Amino acid sequence: MPRTVTVGLDGSPESRAAAEWAAREATLRQSPLRLVHVWEPVPEPMAQAPLLGAETHRHWTERIPREAAEGLGLRHPGVEVTWEQRTGRPADVLPEAARDAELLVLGSRALTGFGGFLVGSVGQAVIGRAAVPVVLVRAYELAADEHVMDPAGVPSASTAFRPVVLGLDTDGPDDTVLAFAFEEAARRGTALHVVQGWNLPPYYVYSPAAGVEPHDEVAREKAAELTEVLRPWRRKFPDVPVVETSRTGSPSDHLVDASRDASLVVVGRRIRRGPLGAHIGPVTQAVLHHATTPVAVVAHR
Repeated sequence: MPRTVTVGLDGSPESRAAAEWAAREATLRQSPLRLVHVWEPVPEPMAQAPLLGAETHRHWTERIPREAAEGLGLRHPGVEVTWEQRTGRPADVLPEAARDAELLVLGSRALTGFGGFLVGSVGQAVIGRAAVPVVLVRAYELAADEHVMDPAGVPSASTAFRPVVLGLDTDGPDDTVLAFAFEEAARRGTALHVVQGWNLPPYYVYSPAAGVEPHDEVAREKAAELTEVLRPWRRKFPDVPVVETSRTGSPSDHLVDASRDASLVVVGRRIRRGPLGAHIGPVTQAVLHHATTPVAVVAHR
């Protein structure tokens, strides 16, 4: 059975934008697309109401994935689209439903007036539990948003893809995250921009070395580390142009800035559980809430 691109669908504008993005991704991957709608049973008092019984409610909600699948099939005729409805809590059901998928796609809402985006409790819980990469797509995301402007300065889905951006920590690079980012850039026929942010170690402030500027010295070391980490991946993906950016400052700030001209941002999430549940990490959290393009979170050990 082929692995699918799976998308969580609840009928909201953000989930519909996620479904459209997932259909385009399925086309790039030549993979089937599966829509998963999670039906949460209505509370017992509501289930007994004459106009909204449990079966009536479930029958009505089945229209959401069915009609969405029909529309996606018409707009993306080369993609095999299936749908299913499961019962339970979305935060529990979606990671399980995507266990054998290539990736899971979810929608997130815009925070009007704040310049950021809202990743709700369900989205954060799914990201923290899913073993496969999870892509967050903003409401009203369009195909043209992933591409450069045409020569007349008009948005178009027929032009080249914008670059893929990867946030990389050279102190702990992971092959799973690197492979995902390079493969996504290769599928899109675009460049991969690798971004590293760093700060001076405290002891450099007190360096007695005469004639040595601490910032420049560390900058050279960090840039060299980045180049060395990427060297084997450049050989493995010779057709993917790679742009390396290593600079001082917050990694999340640099990634959010880079997202403005990207088609996709890729970040990692280390698989570990604390006393309060799964841990996403401060950089990934910041990028999820403030990047202006779809964000892929890749779990790794």
